[in-house]
Amino acid sequence: MGKIIAIANQKGGVGKTTTSINLATSLAALDKRVLMIDADPQANATSGVGLDSKGSEVTTYECLIATHSASDAIVESCVRNMHVIPSRIDLVGAELELLNMENRERMLEKQLAEVKDDYDYILIDCSPSLGLITVNSLTAADSVIIPVQAEYFALEGISKLLNTIKIIKSKLNPQLEIEGFLLTMYDARLRLANQIFDELKQHFGDMVFKTAIQRNIRLSEAPSHGLPVLLYDPDSRGALNYMQLAKEIIDKE
Repeated sequence: MGKIIAIANQKGGVGKTTTSINLATSLAALDKRVLMIDADPQANATSGVGLDSKGSEVTTYECLIATHSASDAIVESCVRNMHVIPSRIDLVGAELELLNMENRERMLEKQLAEVKDDYDYILIDCSPSLGLITVNSLTAADSVIIPVQAEYFALEGISKLLNTIKIIKSKLNPQLEIEGFLLTMYDARLRLANQIFDELKQHFGDMVFKTAIQRNIRLSEAPSHGLPVLLYDPDSRGALNYMQLAKEIIDKE
């Protein structure tokens, strides 16, 4: 049975989509069967693996409002072993449509139940908000990865996300665990970045991944080519970091 991991942080620009794309690709490269779900209306995870969001007939939106099943939405990606449920801008409307639905927090969980056994890992790229779509993602997930940017306001807002996770655990998904806090955009030469890493470890101990994702130009360039960094430049620091993270997650199992 596959493990469902949500990648969430309501703060924007912390590397959620970059992590979703490149961790999914790295797990696939290590011979794991992977499904990546784009649950962000911006659809950057979709375009980041070379898919055209406008050309997708069935997306996360249709799954959430239950007009189609998850298996209808799954498409192949440019990566062997990796499938995608794409997104498009109309996913924004799902927040409103879900409001009047019964079991509105469990729509994604219900959809993924039918495909969970087909994959080793299902990764959900969450939007930068704590709305109903993110609540659906966390309710469906077994665990959550929280990317944290190595910058001054990094820890701001984490308490809000942890509080949301606590509520979801108590009311909707008692099995939800924190897979780990992932430090992104890390530059070991900067004192501030090292302070934040130390602070994270001090606060959260073993829940912080040993792997940090270093600042890397190839990692930033890859999405504009519609490629994960492992295909764009497999020898780059970004590609090596995400491979290391994938191994850390597999070893943890």
